[in-house]
Amino acid sequence: MIGVIPKADQMTVVEEFFQLFKTPWELHRHGRAYDVVVATADGVPEVDARLLIVYGPEIKSSDARDGIAVRSKHRGGFVRCRGIDLPIYGEFATFEDGSAGIPCITASSETAGLTIGRADSTVIRLGYDLFQEVRFLFSVGQPVEQAHIPTLDVHIMMLRAWFVKGGITFLEIPPAPAGRSFMVCLTHDIDFAGIRNHRFDHSMFGFLYRSTVGSIGKFFRRRISFTRLCQMWRAAASLPFVYLGWAKDFWDPFEWYLRVEKNLPATYFFIPFKRRCGDRVSAPHASRRATAYDITDLPEWTATLMQEGCELGVHGIDAWHSVEKGRDELARIAAVTGESKIGIRIHWLLRGEDTLSVLEEAGYAYDSSVGYNETIGYRSGTTQTFRPLDTTALLELPLHIQDGALFFPRRLALSEPDAWIRCRALIDHVRECGGALTVLWHDRSHGPERFWGDFYLRLVQELKSLDGWFGTAGQVVGWFRKRREVRFDVIEAEDGAARIRLCYQGEEIRPPLNIRIHRPCAGRDEEEPLGDTTSEFVDIDWTGKTVVEPDELLRRVAVSPTMPKSDRSMEGSVHFWHQKGQSTCSLR
Repeated sequence: MIGVIPKADQMTVVEEFFQLFKTPWELHRHGRAYDVVVATADGVPEVDARLLIVYGPEIKSSDARDGIAVRSKHRGGFVRCRGIDLPIYGEFATFEDGSAGIPCITASSETAGLTIGRADSTVIRLGYDLFQEVRFLFSVGQPVEQAHIPTLDVHIMMLRAWFVKGGITFLEIPPAPAGRSFMVCLTHDIDFAGIRNHRFDHSMFGFLYRSTVGSIGKFFRRRISFTRLCQMWRAAASLPFVYLGWAKDFWDPFEWYLRVEKNLPATYFFIPFKRRCGDRVSAPHASRRATAYDITDLPEWTATLMQEGCELGVHGIDAWHSVEKGRDELARIAAVTGESKIGIRIHWLLRGEDTLSVLEEAGYAYDSSVGYNETIGYRSGTTQTFRPLDTTALLELPLHIQDGALFFPRRLALSEPDAWIRCRALIDHVRECGGALTVLWHDRSHGPERFWGDFYLRLVQELKSLDGWFGTAGQVVGWFRKRREVRFDVIEAEDGAARIRLCYQGEEIRPPLNIRIHRPCAGRDEEEPLGDTTSEFVDIDWTGKTVVEPDELLRRVAVSPTMPKSDRSMEGSVHFWHQKGQSTCSLR
């Protein structure tokens, strides 16, 4: 059990943080014994805990008794922990060389974190405020320069590693279904729905220029092959026949995506009203935001997509700033789908300070606009769905990989091999930490003149070959919502002792959650990378239909590396694993 001592204004952040790091916790209660106490408040009392972790650049009341002295303070920068450079966006402190303890985090040549061993406990003193950093990630997000760093996930990894290093046996519900390492959400923003809708406008003329004159430049710069050059010219030459209906519309997305994603659910975000560029658009060429189609023009395809198990969402125009217009846009899509829970991604990813609260008031179930146009990565520092701090029900499904960010000339402008390296890094991370990898491939990107379809096919095949679970945006958000509804109730005994009860009162959770019990092993090296935590864990499938007593499970796992056969199944399978990936036992 974790006891938390936050600052007075941090409760909302604390609650959301422990929805992501889903492990039993409560506000610290005087006189109660804890495995771990996490403190950011300036006043840190004497606590009964095996591990005390104190965060913050301020001088804490516990510093003097622990022999710690603050050396200097800094505004923003990087700290280094076990081979990872972690950005700090708020203020952080470094400590005097004469302070007690062993450095565990550094900032350049200075010490930003210390580990102090006591007779029966351990103190870790860190110079930054964890919950202030989390607040920044949820509300502002990371700049483009740090987009590649899953900062929030790293904060969770660090806490977990310190628990293990401290010899703590603890329970966690990881952010991935039982038997899976991660989730995948394939999404498509439908901006054009075919080139037939564009005659003598900027889209048509832009296509003709890029597929003829522009393609020659790419060929001589060795960005495309001669075969690709010929394909582009052939597409340009076929355009009159496409308009006449004699040739296939090479921008028509639906048949191609349904074939590539056969038996995989995907989410399509449709424009609700055509010829509307929207209000308050300050970006250049704002008029080009208007589309030549809307969802009512595609009744056959929308019906087909729903029959194939796909989800239809709103590609919002003015919902990002107007509750009234947001409701109109939602109603337009709901009239087609008949669904009551509908999500949104804002066209061009526009966002204001109150966008998420506006979307919640308009009635949206989730948003998936928190990402980048300029790059790929982690704007909020995580692969997990989270609740923005200014909402009460709306959840955010972060966007991680976007085709245009990878390949557009004025963005990353990567070659396909370089783009694969960047995407591979994100795949490796989500497999290690869980969560959902959200991919956006626009409707016309598979065809001429972009021809990014081969790369997308490779990406989908790679993800299919791994142990991920594919869901629509709504399904992934729904799974996270059920995980959030799981409670760790504290049951008081007559003798003052407390035990934890894991409770859930909603619909059956499918795919099941995974109850993971970490059992630390001896021999952890302080310099090991975060992902190489030396521990064993027990995984238990759980659909929420039984009441679980984690304390009893923790006791049995702590006493013995195996459990009696009668204890091995809560609702399905129990698996014993070593953290580095080797199965020590797999039981059903």
